[in-house]
Amino acid sequence: MIRINLLHVERKKKKAKKLPAEVMTGIAAFAVTVIAALFFTFYLTSKISDMKAEKASKEQRLEELKAMIKEVENYERDNKIFEEKTKIIEQLRKNQGIPLRMLDEVSALLPKGVWLTALIESGGNTTLEGYAFTNADLVGYVDNLKGSKYLQEVTLIESKSAVVENVSLYQFKLTFKVRI
Repeated sequence: MIRINLLHVERKKKKAKKLPAEVMTGIAAFAVTVIAALFFTFYLTSKISDMKAEKASKEQRLEELKAMIKEVENYERDNKIFEEKTKIIEQLRKNQGIPLRMLDEVSALLPKGVWLTALIESGGNTTLEGYAFTNADLVGYVDNLKGSKYLQEVTLIESKSAVVENVSLYQFKLTFKVRI
């Protein structure tokens, strides 16, 4: 036979086992730590990506600046070359009149009875060689050259008697510098 009990009997409910408070606190602390670690990881990842982007933009700017520096260096080099060429041209312009002035002065001061056979310019010094009929003509020419405002340091190096085609002459050699 089957028995059914219709009376209400109070039965004891099984109590759910509670976890100890320390375990609950540990789980909560672990969860907070994991969440904080995830947020910190996300923060650092975004910071790293921002820094990489900033680094890339700065490297690009550095390359642009290097190109600009190279352009400036090329400009300065070209400018220096231009200035050197300009100085050379100015010096040539300044000195182009010197040979003409020297030849004009040497020939204008040349008295009768004196003629030149050589004019040699070397390192700023000019050497004149020639002949004179008399010693007085030669001395007059040297004095004329010494009195010139364009010539300086006129020095008679050599004067000697010579016979050319049965004519007694004075052969001479003198040096001077041209004033610039």
